[in-house]
Amino acid sequence: MHSLIFLPFLILLSSLSSVQGNSSSPFIFERLDVNNTALLIVDHQVGLVPLVRDYQPDEFRNNLLAHAAIGNVFNLPTVLSSTSETGPNGPLIPEIVAMHPTAPYIKRQGVIDAWDDPNFRAAVQATGKQQLILAGITTDVCATFLALSLRQEGYSVFVNAQASGAASAVVAEDAKARMRDAGVYVVSPYAVVSDLLRTWANNSYNVQTIGWDFAYWSLRGFMTDAHAAAIENGTLVPGELDFN
Repeated sequence: MHSLIFLPFLILLSSLSSVQGNSSSPFIFERLDVNNTALLIVDHQVGLVPLVRDYQPDEFRNNLLAHAAIGNVFNLPTVLSSTSETGPNGPLIPEIVAMHPTAPYIKRQGVIDAWDDPNFRAAVQATGKQQLILAGITTDVCATFLALSLRQEGYSVFVNAQASGAASAVVAEDAKARMRDAGVYVVSPYAVVSDLLRTWANNSYNVQTIGWDFAYWSLRGFMTDAHAAAIENGTLVPGELDFN
């Protein structure tokens, strides 16, 4: 009698195990390809920055500038966009605009999801790139809405979480979880830089990357300073010279 009661349960477990076993597939590590990547800067506006509460103001400003500078380090096609500049949102941060004087700058007329704006959509499509690095204020709206729309269009999307800000850490984490569920890669700026660089033997970009470190990641900059000093005064330990 007891065997009959548990038989359906055992059949169900066996079925689930079979499904899980058959659905497994090899993990594929998608790498950023510097030749197939564009940078998107969305709603980094002077009136929206004060809404951010999950980062300290000075830290967040540095993160925003670091995100914008990635485009120049790796010569990535870059698209700038803002919404409702004439209202309380204000213009994009001036230093960011100055970094990309010739980049398309799409001033949306109140459109919240940047992908809904035909001019922005056309600018992104014109880059011809399939991997898109983006950041936006706020994380839960400007970054998330665009990221989800881009995923729906088939793009690979890398959201720079440190250059996207929200009203609270809880709101930011919920937004990042939503994006991850859609296959968005939520990454740090240094992860982006490292993936694009691939190796310090990359003579096309290693000098610019070290400059980016000095400007936006002080800890890494100090480490580079220490290594340079060791080279100069001859105190390198065996094997360290390989990292010069």
